[in-house]
Amino acid sequence: MAKEPLSDAMVRFVNVQKSYDGETLVVKNLNLDIARGEFLTMLGPSGSGKTTTLMMLAGFEPATHGEIYLKDRPINNVPPHKRGIGMVFQNYALFPHMSVNENLAFPLQVRNVPKAQIEERVARVLKMVELPQMGNRRPGQLSGGQQQRIAVARALVFEPDLVLMDEPLGALDKQLREQMQYEIKHIHERLGVTMVYVTHDQSEALTMSNRIAVFNDGVVQQLSTPAELYERPVNSFVAQFIGENNKLKGTVAEIGADNVASVKLETGELVKALVIGPREKGGRTLLSVRPERVEINPTAQTADVILSGRIAELIYLGDHIRARLEVAGDNNFIVKVPNKGASNDVAEGREVKVGWKAADCRALDFAEFRH
Repeated sequence: MAKEPLSDAMVRFVNVQKSYDGETLVVKNLNLDIARGEFLTMLGPSGSGKTTTLMMLAGFEPATHGEIYLKDRPINNVPPHKRGIGMVFQNYALFPHMSVNENLAFPLQVRNVPKAQIEERVARVLKMVELPQMGNRRPGQLSGGQQQRIAVARALVFEPDLVLMDEPLGALDKQLREQMQYEIKHIHERLGVTMVYVTHDQSEALTMSNRIAVFNDGVVQQLSTPAELYERPVNSFVAQFIGENNKLKGTVAEIGADNVASVKLETGELVKALVIGPREKGGRTLLSVRPERVEINPTAQTADVILSGRIAELIYLGDHIRARLEVAGDNNFIVKVPNKGASNDVAEGREVKVGWKAADCRALDFAEFRH
């Protein structure tokens, strides 16, 4: 039975499945609403189903089962060129024999837009991507970053309601990639167009998105805002895939009414954590705590959990020091220490205490860490 349409939904996937061989489902029973004007990123490892989902929305792959709606109109049987969707690919897909102006004019010409309007719109999008003087150049005469801006401009020039981007910054170097993330984000904010973006880069997803759909094994594991995903992952796959975390093995000794568990670590210490995975006493769990939430030599006021450790290695990273410690049997326990000048607390080989708030530690399902 189809879901009731959302009044602000630009895109709806209703019970969508995809199989290439008739046996293995690459996308499993996807139900997803994408709101009008939002920037939604599909994030996940290779083979997780994110790109296949984007290709079904674009019309380049048919859905095996279920229905996809664009502005409440079913589009399963609508060919790609009639869906009115802008596309940006990793390889730019610009016509090398055409000038930039001709590349940008092409989507308008095939839509029979009058010549005067074409010139006006091409000039407008070139200005938008801050390349107003590049119209007469060929793509081969532009840098990688400039070509990608033109690819973005071409996807926007016919004023689509929806723009899809498939790993568009993958070929750029780190600095240019970060710059383009902000540029695309700002273009989205100015235009209010709906954008669906595919990447396997979690920092890119956190930077650009209103919401992120984390894919794994053909299923959306969590659909949330960047802050919600990072601060409150619903399972261990999301906790591991989004950001960095320390993991300690243990067994649930008690679960309190406030959903805070006492967990006995394999090394014998008893610590408190929020329960996410195990629901019963005696269940095995893996605790997850972010490196920036751990304090070296905390006080009882700043930490609910305090354990002993030894600093094995320090790496200076400018704004913070990355400390690798031996804690509760884990030789790779990471703490990010803010760089506030010289500190006698932090030195290789030193025995220290480490601590954190119970609210910053999550007891996740043990089996889920096998991904």
